[in-house]
Amino acid sequence: MREIVFDTETTGLSFSGGDRMVEIGCVEIVNRVETGRTFHAYYNPDRAMPAEAFAVHGLSDAFLSDKPRFADNVEALLEFIGDAPLVAHNAGFDFGFLNGELKQCGRAIVNTARMVDTLTIARSRHPGAKHTLDALCSRFGIDRSHRVLHGALLDAQLLAQVYVELCGGRQIGLGLVSDGGAEVARPAHAQAPATVRPARIFSASEAELAAHAAFMEKVKNPVWGSDASA
Repeated sequence: MREIVFDTETTGLSFSGGDRMVEIGCVEIVNRVETGRTFHAYYNPDRAMPAEAFAVHGLSDAFLSDKPRFADNVEALLEFIGDAPLVAHNAGFDFGFLNGELKQCGRAIVNTARMVDTLTIARSRHPGAKHTLDALCSRFGIDRSHRVLHGALLDAQLLAQVYVELCGGRQIGLGLVSDGGAEVARPAHAQAPATVRPARIFSASEAELAAHAAFMEKVKNPVWGSDASA
């Protein structure tokens, strides 16, 4: 099954309040295995970056000034995500901005039935614990030492690993193989041809048969030779 794990960076917390998406990062996974395919884009929000948002992701007005608008690059994003389920942490927030941008440029919004929220999964699996991305990386031993600021692609890559752990963990020995053009996961041991060994013969030797017959002659009044055994 193909899924897309994604994350966004924005100018604030509310698209309806005038905030915009400035970055999106997507990671493709098939059968809960990363394929190596990603999508990453920055967008010019056509508004000033608030200091609070800049402190989170470090994306300045100057950096974003020459980036395309969302509407100018929407086709590439839609082609990448296709009709796959979309996985995000606190997914309602990311879906709100993604669908806000899509609606604003006249494109169909993504059906929320495709939404998979890792925050909801984490709360169900680990009630009472911390459920931030950092906390979940620590819980599952995922290296996040290079995460100094938030970044959409980096966070999506970390979340992809968290998502796999929330769904039961990595399957040791899984490999990707082609199945009609699609990449699917298969245990590594299933990729090697089976070893065929010749049948082993377990019949008794003549010496063993003679020893058995000699032993049986010493048995007096055997049960198996009487009428009672019938």
